[in-house]
Amino acid sequence: MKQLAKTKVTVRLRKAEDRNEWYVYIESYPVEISGKKTPQRIREYLNRSITTVEWDKKRTARTDAAGSKSYKPKRNDNGIIICRSESDREIMLYADGVRKIRQKDYDNINLYSDAENLMAEQKEKGKEDFIKYLSAVAAKRHVRSSKSIQFTWERAGEFLKNYSKGTLMFSQIDNRMAEDFKLFLLGAPLGGGKKGILSHNTAARYFSIFKAALKQAFIDGYLTVDLSSKIKGIPDQESRREYMTIKELNALAETPCEKDVLKRAALFSALTGLRHSDIQKLRWKEISLEDGMVKLHFTQKKTRGVEYMPISRQAFQLCGEPRLSGQLVFEDLPDPSWISRPLKKWVVSAGIKKNITFHCFRHTFATLQLSSGTDIYTVSKMLGHTNVKTTQIYAKVVDEKKNKASEAIQLVSLKKKE
Repeated sequence: MKQLAKTKVTVRLRKAEDRNEWYVYIESYPVEISGKKTPQRIREYLNRSITTVEWDKKRTARTDAAGSKSYKPKRNDNGIIICRSESDREIMLYADGVRKIRQKDYDNINLYSDAENLMAEQKEKGKEDFIKYLSAVAAKRHVRSSKSIQFTWERAGEFLKNYSKGTLMFSQIDNRMAEDFKLFLLGAPLGGGKKGILSHNTAARYFSIFKAALKQAFIDGYLTVDLSSKIKGIPDQESRREYMTIKELNALAETPCEKDVLKRAALFSALTGLRHSDIQKLRWKEISLEDGMVKLHFTQKKTRGVEYMPISRQAFQLCGEPRLSGQLVFEDLPDPSWISRPLKKWVVSAGIKKNITFHCFRHTFATLQLSSGTDIYTVSKMLGHTNVKTTQIYAKVVDEKKNKASEAIQLVSLKKKE
């Protein structure tokens, strides 16, 4: 719908041809009229005339062919034409009263038209595909984020597409649809040829992305209501964080691995707490020796936070012989998708029966640090967590170990009385 220009209503004068008198009329411009291609100028004569107008000699209205000038009338601070006689002043007050009424009428028309335009615009936006919008938000928001974050947003879009059978218009989104999608995620199959359903926490992560996109859609004007604030997310369930003991780590260190770089990187993670993504991109220029202490200076791939971290001599030993500053420390370290088979084979060879992934070495670092007495805030900083609450899950694991340890010493004589 075409946006209307604001109509302005003005009191004007027209000179009578045969006498020193001016007719009073109301002019409205621009006015949109159905069937007319251009805006119209509407004149409404009030059947009133005046003779004592005061003219502003500094403001020329027009100059005719003979060079005779006409001037614009003087107006007071309220825009009312100034006259010398009392009767003419009353006519001007009357004319201004009519002007105000007409201006209000046109303002109401403009307001109604603006509302129509907004409704039409909202209707057009309602026809757009929310799934494509989510993809665009992900590309803009996470252009520099890690591949894992980008992949998670992509997967959230795929599950939304599966739920909606292809497309999801903005006009179809409401509280009921959001709750329905939540239930869908909690029972959605994994897809990609894999058996089983999404884990509870993965479903929660995908639904939080859906809510984030809804929030942005409200900010961008695609939704008139902030649905994200009205919809409850899926609460996370505490998952078991598998870790290894010192004894198990030593067993791994003494067991050969078919990929030496994998072995060194995994043990390096256990000694530093670094993620696979940060180890994979670590370069020699990010390692320095200062005052006898080996330090890392790098940017976390996941959070984009700049980190400073001291590491042990043993961790530095796992890096191998120093090379050029721009070279990777753990060159040829496979991506996570290519690690599981050789990693599992290595773990089994070491006699460890736990289900160990590469990320478990990071869990091991956190758990062993807390078990050895390192305070949770220091461990949180060493892990690069932005919130200490994320680190508290490891503290619960340590508490479980303490609970078991409290029952480790049993006195036979007291046991008989139980």
